[in-house]
Amino acid sequence: MTTEKSDMAQRFSSTPRGARLARRLAQAQLAFWGVPFGCELSDDVGLVVGELAANAVLHGRVAGRDFELRLEYGGGHVRVMVSDTRSDKGPPDAPAPVDPWSAEDGRGLMVVAAVAREWGVVARGPGKTVWAKVGDTPSVRRQDGAGPKGVVRVPQEAGLGAVFGASSGSSGKGSSAGGLG
Repeated sequence: MTTEKSDMAQRFSSTPRGARLARRLAQAQLAFWGVPFGCELSDDVGLVVGELAANAVLHGRVAGRDFELRLEYGGGHVRVMVSDTRSDKGPPDAPAPVDPWSAEDGRGLMVVAAVAREWGVVARGPGKTVWAKVGDTPSVRRQDGAGPKGVVRVPQEAGLGAVFGASSGSSGKGSSAGGLG
């Protein structure tokens, strides 16, 4: 695996096909960076990208607008950022109760919270970016299920710099939310 920091960004149509392509591109990009397909990090990133891209298509879609996938890899973890242009609808502060026996949806962000080390949302003009930090050595999965699970919201003025440090915030692309250490 590469030890230097790498990043990529790509826009996709706000369609189910776009969400699927985003997931597949994310895993292909990780393989290019030396993260083998099928390893825990690759699988976790694919799962998180799939969920966040599906949410961007289902809940963040604005007619005629794309969503953006951005990946940053370095230090054993991947920052996944999915931006859409709909700012009036964001992730809830707390997951809604889901009946595990009859609900057909409503589990996506719970899956992201279970797999990601941290995740959150930040406003951007126009729209929002939902981010997740996946990976790190040792494995971020804890046997007791404890760990950061909530949504962190960062004001639009704070931008990426408040979350990922000045280097990420200077790109001017998209936004993410805070708490990434």
